[in-house]
Amino acid sequence: MEMDSLPNGNHATGTPITATANPAPPPPSNLPQLTDSLKLEHQFLRVPFEHYKKTLRANHRAVEKEMSAVISGVNEAADLSPDDAVNHLNSLVSRLQGLKRKLEEGSRVEHLQAHKCRVRLDHLESADAENMSEWSNTRLKRILVDYMLRMSYYDTAVKLAESSNLQDLVDIDVFQEAKKVIDALQNQDVAPALAWCADNKSRLKKSKSKLEFQLRLQEFIELVRADNNLRAITYARKYLAPWATTHMKELQRVTATLAFKKDTECATYKVLFEAKQWDFLVDQFKQEFCKLYGMTLEPLLNIYLQAGLSALKTPYCYEDDCTKEDPLSQEAFRTLALPLPYSKQHHSKLVCYITKELMDTENPPQVLPNGYVYSTKALEEMAKKNNGRIICPRTGLVYNDTELVKAYIS
Repeated sequence: MEMDSLPNGNHATGTPITATANPAPPPPSNLPQLTDSLKLEHQFLRVPFEHYKKTLRANHRAVEKEMSAVISGVNEAADLSPDDAVNHLNSLVSRLQGLKRKLEEGSRVEHLQAHKCRVRLDHLESADAENMSEWSNTRLKRILVDYMLRMSYYDTAVKLAESSNLQDLVDIDVFQEAKKVIDALQNQDVAPALAWCADNKSRLKKSKSKLEFQLRLQEFIELVRADNNLRAITYARKYLAPWATTHMKELQRVTATLAFKKDTECATYKVLFEAKQWDFLVDQFKQEFCKLYGMTLEPLLNIYLQAGLSALKTPYCYEDDCTKEDPLSQEAFRTLALPLPYSKQHHSKLVCYITKELMDTENPPQVLPNGYVYSTKALEEMAKKNNGRIICPRTGLVYNDTELVKAYIS
C-alpha cells in the first residue's frame, strides 16, 4: 500500500514508502508426529545398506583371490619353457577375463543397491504434513509386504509390491535369499545354510553366532542316523573338533550318540534325533539372518499393532463381556497383546454396558440394588418400554425405577 503523504501532512517528494502487512503465521505442522514416525524406519535404511556392504566385501574377496592366483601363476611361468609359458599365460588371461565379467556383474549389483538406498532416503525426505496421508498409505503397504515375506507368502508380496510400485522400498531380494536356505533346511539339507555361513563368516564370528556349529552337529547326527559311524567320526574330527574349546559339553553329548544310536529311549539323546531339531535350525537361521541385516525379529506389522494395543489393554479386555468394539475382544489381538503390560490409565472412564456411551454429569450412572451400574439414559429408555420396570441385562433380575440410586463421579 503506497503512503501518499507524510505524517506531518506534507507530500512526499522522494520514493514512495511501501508498508507491508505482517506475514500470516505458518500452518500448524505435524513435524513432531512425523519425527516420531521416522524413528521407526531404522530397518528401512539398514537392510539395503547392509546388503550393499555385503556385496562390496564379496567383490573385494573375489578380486584378492583371483589376483593372488594370477600373480602366483605369472611367477611360475618364468620357470616354464616358452611354449608352456605362453599356454600358461593364456590361461591366466582367460582367468582375468572371467574376473572382469564377475566385477562387471558385481558393479551392476552395487549400483542397484546404492540406487535403492538413494530411493529410500528420498522417500523419507518426501514425508511432510502435506502428503502425510499418501506417505502413510505407502508405509502401510511396505509393512504388509514385510509381513507377507516373513510369513512365506512370497508370491503375494511380489504382486503387492509390483502393483504399488514399491520394488525399491521393500526387501524382496533379501528375503528370497533367506527362502532358499529355509526351504533347504525344511527338506533336511544343511548345504545352503553352511554356504551362507561361509559367505558371512566374519560377521557371524563377530556376533559369536553358533549357527554353523549347530548345523555341523545336525549333519553329524544324520550320519549316525544312517548308521555310518566311520564317516561320522571322520566328519567330527574335521568339522567339530575346532569347536571343542568353546562348546565341549554339547560336543560330548552329540558324539555320545555313536553309542546310543537313533532308536535310544534315553531322553537326553533321543531328542537329538527328533524332527523338531530341523525346526530349531530354521528358527536359529531366521534370528541370525535378521541380526545380520539389522532387521527386527518380529514382523513390523506385529510391532505397530502391539504399539497400539499397549494403549488399549486393560484387565476388562479379557473378560467375557468385553465390548465387541474393543479390538482386544478378538482372540488374535488378545494373543498378540499377551506379553504387553496393561495400559496405565490416569483417568477412568465409565462406559455404559447397554448403550456403550460415556457416563458423565450429563448422563450420570445409576446403581441397581444388585450393584450393577448403567447409564441414566439406558435405564430411562428401558423403564419406558417396560412400564417402569428395570431388567438387569446381566442377571435378569427385575426392579422398579424407584429403586435406582444415583452415583456421583468425582
